[in-house]
Amino acid sequence: MRLLKIIFSVTILFVSFTSAQNANFEKKIDALLKRMTIEEKIGQLTQYSGDRKATGPVTFKGDSEKLIREGKIGAMLNVIGADYTRRYQEVAMQSRLKIPLLFGQDVIHGFKTTFPIPLAEAASWDLEAIERSARLAAVEASAAGLHWTFAPMVDICRDPRWGRVMEGAGEDTYLGSRIAFARVRGFQGRGLGNVDSVMACAKHFAAYGAAVGGRDYNSVDMSERQLWETYLPPFKAAADAGAATFMNSFNDLNGIPATGNRYLQRDILKGKWNFSGFVVSDWGSIGEMAAHGYVEDRRAAALAAITAGSDMDMESGAYRDNLAGLVKTGEVPVAVVDDAVRRVLRKKFELGLFDDPYKFSDPAREQRELNNPEHLAFAREIARKSIVLLKNENRTLPLSKDVKTVALIGPLAKAVRDNHGFWSVELPGVDYDKLIVTQFDGIKNKLGSDSRLLYAEGCDVDCRTDEKFAGAVETARQADVVILSVGERANQSGEAKSRSNIHLPGMQEELIRKIQATGKPVVVLINAGRPLVFDWTADNVPAILYTWWLGSEAGNAIADVLFGDYNPAARLPITFPRTEGQIPIYYNHFNTGRPPRGDDSTNYVSAYIDLKNSPRFPFGFGLSYTSFEYRDLKLDKKRMRANDKLEVSLKVTNTGRLAGEEVVQLYLRDRVASVVRPVKELRDFRKLALRPGETKEVRFVIDKEKLSFYDQKLQWTAEPGRFDLMIGASSADIRLSDSFELVD
Repeated sequence: MRLLKIIFSVTILFVSFTSAQNANFEKKIDALLKRMTIEEKIGQLTQYSGDRKATGPVTFKGDSEKLIREGKIGAMLNVIGADYTRRYQEVAMQSRLKIPLLFGQDVIHGFKTTFPIPLAEAASWDLEAIERSARLAAVEASAAGLHWTFAPMVDICRDPRWGRVMEGAGEDTYLGSRIAFARVRGFQGRGLGNVDSVMACAKHFAAYGAAVGGRDYNSVDMSERQLWETYLPPFKAAADAGAATFMNSFNDLNGIPATGNRYLQRDILKGKWNFSGFVVSDWGSIGEMAAHGYVEDRRAAALAAITAGSDMDMESGAYRDNLAGLVKTGEVPVAVVDDAVRRVLRKKFELGLFDDPYKFSDPAREQRELNNPEHLAFAREIARKSIVLLKNENRTLPLSKDVKTVALIGPLAKAVRDNHGFWSVELPGVDYDKLIVTQFDGIKNKLGSDSRLLYAEGCDVDCRTDEKFAGAVETARQADVVILSVGERANQSGEAKSRSNIHLPGMQEELIRKIQATGKPVVVLINAGRPLVFDWTADNVPAILYTWWLGSEAGNAIADVLFGDYNPAARLPITFPRTEGQIPIYYNHFNTGRPPRGDDSTNYVSAYIDLKNSPRFPFGFGLSYTSFEYRDLKLDKKRMRANDKLEVSLKVTNTGRLAGEEVVQLYLRDRVASVVRPVKELRDFRKLALRPGETKEVRFVIDKEKLSFYDQKLQWTAEPGRFDLMIGASSADIRLSDSFELVD
């Protein structure tokens, strides 16, 4: 009791201190705003790229240092390094009001130490590991002078043709929301103002992941209910986690560009959600509203964006060239500009930059944190947590470390930079060829001294010719086991990397056929930033690992899984189609009046006549080197009221010979409602570590929130009726089921 009183007292003191600090900030902001000219205010709303590698089409090529001295730039991106950021900050301190700059960067999955691409991390279903990944990325980025990351991307995506699918958490709203919350917490750590914290930026607001045809930057057209139920919740989770900033998106939503969308930015984000941070445009997206045909020119674009609630203009220069004139004519009230400036200044005060503009520019800390061996150790840990075992016939895996001869074949077996994946940070002066562990080196390090590792490329990634196939086949014939490393290059997924054909590139699958025909045991590693199509391989090869792009320690992590030092436990965060004709395909679809009864049912039902309706690999799927039994499902009640909580319990036993982890997934279905509900929806999950023979009890709690949805009037509600409860190892592998009723 005494401890609780102490905790309560400390909490009250912290809240009181924070409130007083915030009130002090607001007074300082008021005083500063009174001193600022309209040009200086617009400067705080203007962001430009530095003179190093740009991450978009550069529109400004003027003298940025001159503009900084004049107070006409408030933030920069692509300015990295303790010394480099200090140099620019020193220029800002020569301005009239000495307002410090913000430095932002796309720190998407690690900084110097690269972690798996976000979609791969999502496959871990390990929220603590995902949060730690963001935490360590923030530690390194902040040590290199950065204040702000343009992450996490929390867009839901049901179309793997979209290149940016690699940057998010997949198709599911519930899982995506949990991961969004974890990533924001990781980036912002103990809170802004701490020297190892960076501002998170939830992007892209909103519905960018639903671009028509899976084509980047394309339009989005959807119902309000789908927007609220599927695409907005991860953003709300990011806001609830305290995300300092939001970024709007390139797409139009139902005919209104997101950058100029008042409904999204003012009504929802700053209104209904009471978001106090600021909104930054995506690269050049304010000026691009003219290309949309939504406004006539960049002047009208500036008017539309600032009115809609887009606070900071990244790279287009539309605010710089037009906002002062719009204020002068009265088309934009100065109060609107002041609100945007206040939001930016507030974050600079919270970061502590007014007290010490150089607090993040510490070369000694940069050297220490960017060479921290603990970060590499964690990179290996989360990389192996992200590898999905898709197939393992005849216990092909794990391999023995004493195997005499291993043949490693394929275009990506010795890939170096590809392991980084798209949206990786490349720092000047860093030799990534030495930093990144290739698959060849990882496997070589794992094998015993009496083992041989052979290598043949077979073909390059594009694989347009079979001229090297014979050599690869001959290499395979000399081996006891063959490991094939195939997939796409890192730059074949990511921004502006949409693909209409997501099969394994070129003749790669033909190479796999040739190697499989040798009769040797074959393991296929698939390296990619998205779900790929590889039907022949899935049908015929005994063992398949989906290795995504895993970062700095890719080779070591893959070797750990191949040779059994780590038992794979990842689960797919997105459905894998059989072919592009099934897209979009996702597990939580609505039923129809004529649902198919299995894959062979095609007559007058919602099905293809030339393809199975089911996916190649379903959401939540992943195998282990061990096996798990589910039993003893119990519900503490079969009828619950809206203010009740229903407790669910079950037991899970590791029935195999190896220790392993299982992701126990809970799905619900609302049988009858005022609007059609999905056939099942993920509503909770637990990740368990179990020794051979060990049993653990799993408990879930179902409350009104888990039963609620948006009705026809967009009211968040739970309607009385019967619900199906399903618990299993994937969305298609339900082990236990029951039902219960929600009553008035």
